[in-house]
Amino acid sequence: MANDLQVNQAINLTNQLIGELDQAERQLSSARNWGFLDVLGGGLITDLIKHSKLNNAKIAMDRVNYLLQELRRVLGGISMAGDYSMNVSGFATFADFFFDSGIVDVYMTAKIMSSLNEVRNLKNRCYELRSRLSNLR
Repeated sequence: MANDLQVNQAINLTNQLIGELDQAERQLSSARNWGFLDVLGGGLITDLIKHSKLNNAKIAMDRVNYLLQELRRVLGGISMAGDYSMNVSGFATFADFFFDSGIVDVYMTAKIMSSLNEVRNLKNRCYELRSRLSNLR
C-alpha cells in the first residue's frame, strides 16, 4: 500500500502528465489541421508548419515518457503504459517534403490522427489514475 507521500507525489506527477498530454494534444490537433490543408493542396510552407507542430508534440511526448518513468518509480512499477512515441517516422517526414504527393499527405495525416488518438487515450487513463489516487487520500 502506498503511503501519503507516495500518493501525493503520484498525483503531482499525474497532473504534470495531463499538462504535457494537453500540450501534445494541442500540437497534434494543429498538425492534423495543417495535414488536412496539405491534402487539399498545401505546399512547402504548409509542410514546414505541420512538421513544426509535430516536433513540438514530440518534445511534449518525450516529457510524457520521462514523467511515466517517474510515476512508475514512485508507485513501484505501475502497469499503466509503456513508453509512448509518435507514429510519424523519419522516412515519412522525408517523404512528405521530398515527394509532397497526395498519397504521402494522406498517410502523414493518418499517422498524426493515430498519434492524437493515443495521446487522448493515455490522457483518459491519467484522469482515471488521478481519481483512484485521490480516493487513497
